[in-house]
Amino acid sequence: MKNEEASTFWDHLDVLRSALLRMAVVTVLFAVAAFVMKDWLFAVVLAPRSSDFITYRLLGAEPFFLHLMNTGLTEQFMVHVRTALYAGLLLASPYVIYEAFRFVSPALYRNERRYAIWIVGATYAMFMIGTLTNYFVVFPLTLRFLGTYQVSADVENMLTLQSYVDTLLSMNLVMGAVFELPVISAILGRMGIITSSLMSSYRRHALVAILIVAAIITPTTDVFTLFVVALPIYLLYELSILINKFTD
Repeated sequence: MKNEEASTFWDHLDVLRSALLRMAVVTVLFAVAAFVMKDWLFAVVLAPRSSDFITYRLLGAEPFFLHLMNTGLTEQFMVHVRTALYAGLLLASPYVIYEAFRFVSPALYRNERRYAIWIVGATYAMFMIGTLTNYFVVFPLTLRFLGTYQVSADVENMLTLQSYVDTLLSMNLVMGAVFELPVISAILGRMGIITSSLMSSYRRHALVAILIVAAIITPTTDVFTLFVVALPIYLLYELSILINKFTD
């Protein structure tokens, strides 16, 4: 019996190792493809720095263009590698989730598997929505405000490529994580830990907590960015209340 249990454990470990290897290979392949397609990759990454970006055109923003500079010998290459790795992981994420779920699903009952599919699907969808919201709304508005803000006409803004890309990628991850709030609230509501009435009664407290969290996760220290980040979080909180009304 002990030998069979040990053999079963090592068999599962081999399956896990194979799954992790496939995930890594697919991610690296996508990252290499993104690295090779440098012009396309940075055409997407650098698009928000110009008034030709779709968000600015919809808002009717005045024409502007932010020039970026490089200050380090290896900075552009390292930014290229880091951006390609992020793009590779983002593009490979559906396959990574599929492999992870395929490894775990045999241990679940049928009803547990059904709930797991909904939770994993909703989690991935909300993360992608958060990433797109940041790319098309939060980051462009923040960049437009801070990149063109001047205390005097004699002081010119000089933005570095590393600062631009680091801010974009970090805000993508933050907004992707923040958009998981409705999913977490739905799970807690389903478990009976929270209810829509409880969340409604603590709305004012939640608003203060949201402002504090937004101040912590915001990569900059200005009030405008704080408001731009806090507003989607508050809307997500209201959405969580509506979702919990159904789970109630």
